[in-house]
Amino acid sequence: MIGIFNDNFPPILDGVALTAQNYAYWLHEKGHDVRVVTDYAPKMKDVIQAAAYPIDLVPSIPVPFRHPYRYGIPFISPVFLQRWNKMQFDIVHAHCPFITGDLAYSAAQKQGIPMVATFHSKYRQDFEHNIKSRWMVDWMVKHIIRFFEKADEVWIPQAAVEPTLREYGYKGHVEVVENGNDFYTPVKQIETMRAEMREELGLLPEETMLLFVGQHIWEKNIGFILEALSLIKEKPFQLFMVGTGYAVREIRMRVKKLGLQDRVTLLGNIHDRERLKKIDAAADLFLFPSLYDNAPLVVREAAALHTPALMLQESTAAEVIQPDVNGFLTPNDTQMYADRIVYLMQNPEILQRVGNKASTTISRSWENVIEEVILRYRDIQESYKIKHGIIV
Repeated sequence: MIGIFNDNFPPILDGVALTAQNYAYWLHEKGHDVRVVTDYAPKMKDVIQAAAYPIDLVPSIPVPFRHPYRYGIPFISPVFLQRWNKMQFDIVHAHCPFITGDLAYSAAQKQGIPMVATFHSKYRQDFEHNIKSRWMVDWMVKHIIRFFEKADEVWIPQAAVEPTLREYGYKGHVEVVENGNDFYTPVKQIETMRAEMREELGLLPEETMLLFVGQHIWEKNIGFILEALSLIKEKPFQLFMVGTGYAVREIRMRVKKLGLQDRVTLLGNIHDRERLKKIDAAADLFLFPSLYDNAPLVVREAAALHTPALMLQESTAAEVIQPDVNGFLTPNDTQMYADRIVYLMQNPEILQRVGNKASTTISRSWENVIEEVILRYRDIQESYKIKHGIIV
């Protein structure tokens, strides 16, 4: 039994939750027994019923000021503890270092099995948003590093993430294991999806469709996007934003303040993955100037639909971008970002060429990734047995 542990799971939509879901789905598809352990969230009933593998829910409470995220409190529920004590695993994989990560480590210690831990996020920035004490933030980062130090193997989704992990204080070995993508679509189908969605969204033939998908939080540099667009609001474009988060109300206010009401549309969360694929296919350019993200799935998803991303040179997330080959980069300057958008709007053939290249160089199927993951799990299990003198 393979245990997949993460504090969030769909219908909460973020990159790590979707990663955990795809791990579970494809491991099951490849014939492996899988069990997901995740925090309870409202509206999970349909997800649980649709899943072909068990999903165990940890009792939880909302995280203040971070809707829709939850904080697990497993030990208040005798029912959960009874189930927990009966769970048996062969290997556990923690996708976060918090409550479910602690549960994964507990299972590994109790059952004498290896634990893999993936470092996905820039946790310090999350802490600094809600916690004003520098001492407390430092303490929490140290707690995270102690968690990763207990893992039998630590994974990162791309090489550029390693400096962040080192900056936090981790000194151990890391392995790069990329994230996958479930948006692969034939080119002819993309063309049909693009035409249909552009019509549905009311785009004029001469309008360039810009797209942002992700949490609506200021850490994603959404303010940067809006400031840049305010410099070119006379140009024929429409920005569509998909997602939700604590800053939705403030984003609407910023849009109004910058006079972008007729240029920016917030679509909210889109749980229907097929509909999101169509929106990605309809877009001409994906805007993602985040300095917060490590290896965003949304950039890979857009690339699979031939939509290239415009990112920042300084960002960890931009490691996958070859400038003007499979994506676009600018310095961290709103005027330069705005100027590049205008240039690309005026040169649609460049957008098409770079988008085509992005589809073949940035995206990798989850099925392919999981085949690699299975081999790595086996190696980790064998190494664990040798290290601990386990004879089977």
